[in-house]
Amino acid sequence: MATRFHELKIAGCTRQLPILNLTDTEAIAAFVMLGDVELTENCAKALLPKVPKETEIILTAETKGIPLAEELSRLMGFKHYVTARKSVKAYMENPLCVVDHSITTKGKQMLYIMQEDVERINGKHVLLLDDVISRGGSMNALRGLAEAAGGIVVGEAAAVAEGAAARRKDIIFLASMPLFDAQ
Repeated sequence: MATRFHELKIAGCTRQLPILNLTDTEAIAAFVMLGDVELTENCAKALLPKVPKETEIILTAETKGIPLAEELSRLMGFKHYVTARKSVKAYMENPLCVVDHSITTKGKQMLYIMQEDVERINGKHVLLLDDVISRGGSMNALRGLAEAAGGIVVGEAAAVAEGAAARRKDIIFLASMPLFDAQ
């Protein structure tokens, strides 16, 4: 059970986030949009005017970016968005794969998109979207998938930029959050 919390104000919502140790030296505030309809809707509405106008499709990684990608896609009038999966499913024909190194995942993980999604991305202007950008590992993996599928990446966006990512000028985000020392 968490004993420390970080208050995050974002898109008209205030949340008390538990601070959890990742390693013996580093901790993060757990920002989880899954199941939080108000937070997801408000963040999507706040991101909408910041999204590059040429965006034609959104690419996100499983799992926590999915509700944000769905709501933002709906607001943009898109019929589809693409989710990079963490494992190959039986329905995935000719999956395209890249390696992901995320701060919240121990070790490396693989991200996959199926042939149908490769076709959705090919030749399109792609917005890479996640709930949090920290060190950029997931965004690098998504960029690799988008480019391997023939997409043109027009932006990287998230609800929250964490740690040094908040100083980046090349990403779109709504709020910043620090990294913490482990306790």
